[in-house]
Amino acid sequence: MVVNVANTGNAGNSVSNPQEVAARYREFSWQQARGRSDAHEELAARIGRDDELCELLAASLPAGNKQQPNLLLAAVRYLDGPHAESGPRGESAYGRWREWTIRHWDEVRAVIMSRATQTNEPARCATLLPLLARLPQPLALLEVGTSAGLCLHPDRYRYRYVQEGRPGEYGPYGSDGGEGGAVLTGGAADSPVTFTCRTSGPPPGGDGDAAALPGTPPEIVWRGGIDLDPLDPVGEPDDLRWLRALVWPGDEARTARLSAAVEAVRGAPRPVLVRGDLIDELPALAAQAPPEATLVVFHSSVLNYLPPARREEFARLVRSLLAERDGGGHWISQEHHSVLPWIGAPEHRSTGPDDGLLLTLALDERPVALTGPHGQHVRWLGPALP
Repeated sequence: MVVNVANTGNAGNSVSNPQEVAARYREFSWQQARGRSDAHEELAARIGRDDELCELLAASLPAGNKQQPNLLLAAVRYLDGPHAESGPRGESAYGRWREWTIRHWDEVRAVIMSRATQTNEPARCATLLPLLARLPQPLALLEVGTSAGLCLHPDRYRYRYVQEGRPGEYGPYGSDGGEGGAVLTGGAADSPVTFTCRTSGPPPGGDGDAAALPGTPPEIVWRGGIDLDPLDPVGEPDDLRWLRALVWPGDEARTARLSAAVEAVRGAPRPVLVRGDLIDELPALAAQAPPEATLVVFHSSVLNYLPPARREEFARLVRSLLAERDGGGHWISQEHHSVLPWIGAPEHRSTGPDDGLLLTLALDERPVALTGPHGQHVRWLGPALP
């Protein structure tokens, strides 16, 4: 099918060409989707070989974030395009997906231009909880890059920590055993969602597996967040629909986890969510935190979207805000080690093919753990808190 790109609504600031777009999709297929989503791996690879479709994408979308493969794939799923749930597999299925996408291009492009690729993985709370519960209570949580704010509610979820390689040892929350090690359970007993996290290594604040779950949950008296486009999946069904569309085909468990987490926070007081730049808005939002609470500024997989100079500017700002606050505060970062290079990359033995995706969990710029990007596992580096 010949694609007409003569009237595509180009904003005039696209500087990429079809060859660069094609290379971007092939790279996405090979480096990001491979091993994580067979459907997205195949679809992105086919787009990367589709000269006419890449010409459409290059001509009608501004270069940069709006040409992210994730954004196009999610937009078609959001609009219930062909094979929205499982992804198009095979040449004929791709042909149907391609024909539908071109025919509905105005709608697809409108979603791309109005939305952003943002995830809110509440299961990351499983890696944050042991740190938060051992800081001076009560807490005021401030998340930058908060998306839908689901990670601002670690006290609304239930947790299962599978202690790898330590069968038969139990913690204060009890154990249901199995899965190759002791299983510690705790958190909000009536929560509609339970996050399972595999753990290894000595956790912070203790010298035994029991310390992976604190004796009491954190006491949170204030919650705030900053995002360029904050979402409200509780009050806006379309926002929840968009978050679901961003979950890759084949990961039904993550979709169910997202929906259950939304239900878990439905009755909670709404956090203070601010729309804007994370550096520009941070001082004013931090000033709203109650003075009697320990301010905790935290973020997960956010700073990689900033250029290096802005990351350094953000770090200086956080240090300054916490130093000037009566009683101080803490900074928890959960980013790839390359994002904050002054935080030394922890040495670790290979844990498998996902090594390159591991995040470094750091407290006040000192590494305390290596974590899975979706909170699915954590390897603690030592028992002592910085």
